[in-house]
Amino acid sequence: MITDFKDLDLSKQYTYADYLTWRFKERVELFRGWVKKMSPAPSRNHQQIVNNINVALYQFLTGTDCKVYVAPFDVLLSRQGADTVVQPDISVICDRSKLTEQGCTGAPDLVIEVLSPGNSSREKKDKFELYEENEVIEYWLVSPMEETILVYDRNEKGKFIGRQPAVAGMTVDSRAVPGFSISVDKAFVE
Repeated sequence: MITDFKDLDLSKQYTYADYLTWRFKERVELFRGWVKKMSPAPSRNHQQIVNNINVALYQFLTGTDCKVYVAPFDVLLSRQGADTVVQPDISVICDRSKLTEQGCTGAPDLVIEVLSPGNSSREKKDKFELYEENEVIEYWLVSPMEETILVYDRNEKGKFIGRQPAVAGMTVDSRAVPGFSISVDKAFVE
């Protein structure tokens, strides 16, 4: 059991089993077995946006088979051979057999990440690729700086295809969660 982040050997790959034994305060994710330290606590604005979208999803999903979870919530993705554990800002899982006491094993139907200055490239590149490879149906990138929502849908070839960026005055409809929509204005309201 590792109780101090400094005791990790960042030059080696770890497994999900290793990850479950760590007992330190820092939040980390595993990308194909490599440890990635997460940014410090997100800004208040970031948390407000997560809350706005989460509340709308929670209200919409009440009474359905789908469940919505916010970070920290472990999502285990392992199609790459080495273990990958991420903590999306928001995850919607409609296949309850994927839910465990530790989180979710397998791809959520919908993943939403709110960009922060310290995580934008990871969300736009690394996580984009992971979610695409692991068959996430729909991926949203929410940009507080630009007040836009970029939506990527999985096509029949398994690749994400981007929609027109949603800006103020527009509404985003989910294809992974049929019937759910949220206005961009409501997502960014204080």
